[in-house]
Amino acid sequence: MEVAVSTPSRICLFGEHQDYLNLEVIASAINLRFRAEGSKREDKIIHVRLKGEGIEREEIINLEEDIVYENNRDYLKSAINVLTRKGYNIDSGYDIYMESDIPIGKGMCSSTTMTVVFIKALLELINHPDKDDPEKIALLGFDAEVTEFNEPGGLMDQYASAYGNLLHLTFNKEETLVEPLQTEIPGCFILFDSLEDKQTTKVLGSAKYPVLEALEELEQYGISSIRDFVNNEDNLKYLDKLSEVKLKKVKANIDNYKTLQEAKEMFKGGNIDSEKLGELLKRHHANLRDGLEISTPKIEEILETAYENGALGGKINGSGGGGCCYVYAYEKDSQTILDKVCEKGYWGVILKQDSGVKSDH
Repeated sequence: MEVAVSTPSRICLFGEHQDYLNLEVIASAINLRFRAEGSKREDKIIHVRLKGEGIEREEIINLEEDIVYENNRDYLKSAINVLTRKGYNIDSGYDIYMESDIPIGKGMCSSTTMTVVFIKALLELINHPDKDDPEKIALLGFDAEVTEFNEPGGLMDQYASAYGNLLHLTFNKEETLVEPLQTEIPGCFILFDSLEDKQTTKVLGSAKYPVLEALEELEQYGISSIRDFVNNEDNLKYLDKLSEVKLKKVKANIDNYKTLQEAKEMFKGGNIDSEKLGELLKRHHANLRDGLEISTPKIEEILETAYENGALGGKINGSGGGGCCYVYAYEKDSQTILDKVCEKGYWGVILKQDSGVKSDH
């Protein structure tokens, strides 16, 4: 039996740095994909060949031996361990070839898509009914990538990749609510690589923890969430209790939450105003840049060049401190925008909204 499967990368439209605050995210799958082809072997060896941007590697996993991790990103092995532990019967060896056109280490969830597509391939190869269940695949991917190694991380990437298209996620403490938005976004997105590696640890230190500490300080006034400032504006008076640094970051998150609500209403209405969408993306990015301070001069140069050549809006994509950003534009302007930014030495690609994890046969 041979299988061919693929899963998409994603861009975060709204809600960047809000998932760990138990708030909401709107993400769109894009047509950069991780692909896998698999076939059965006559032994108990899973032989993986992996090819992607700047990497080519091989992995041999013997199912007749204990599968031991060599590092905290050993996601192919962890996927097999998680599946086995949860009762999925992987009783044969397989040859699996994997290939990706997703930028690595740039906030484009390359590790998540690798894990999700590997799990999808295995479920197809053992012909398990869960192969067609995006939520099951997302949660298995999360367990393999995050839970198994006791790592910090939200569920946005796994859900966005598994479900595809446009997705609204609400991260309540008890559960994640998944709401596919049946909306096709007109125009296109253009992804750019700043050629700077992300600085995730530094960014989380400056963007995440001050906000969590601020909410803890305000708990005595009945405030436990950024939502409390939006749902009851009387609570805004307690912001004076915060230090200047924490105040700036909390205000940025309040406005980003409001921005997401505006975008969500537009998406749900199904009538997308492209210029309004562009302005909302710009507003979101301004809060990330000025409030959470996660942008860089190179990302600002990319965005400004794109705006000078017709882009409607854009933002950093991912945790920040480097990595990728994207802009939103009318298709008629996309090639000019791409060319002008790339002339400055950056890499870019024009993207469209795309479907989720699927069989490609």
